[in-house]
Amino acid sequence: MNEIVRFEVEDMTCGHCEKAVTKALGEALPGAAVTIDLKGHEVSVQGDAAKAEEAIREAGYTPVRKSA
Repeated sequence: MNEIVRFEVEDMTCGHCEKAVTKALGEALPGAAVTIDLKGHEVSVQGDAAKAEEAIREAGYTPVRKSA
């Protein structure tokens, strides 16, 4: 349950996007470690993959889960 999950989020393109995704993940998975590589369009988060994916989608972005 505390695994690191990685998503490719191609439509995350600017600082505003980064903040929106970080906020959404923080609300969905309180206390989870979130790392964002804006240039690489990658989000890494510790926690429930389904909750993380839903949070990113609800923030208006299109996450694609990357295999381990």
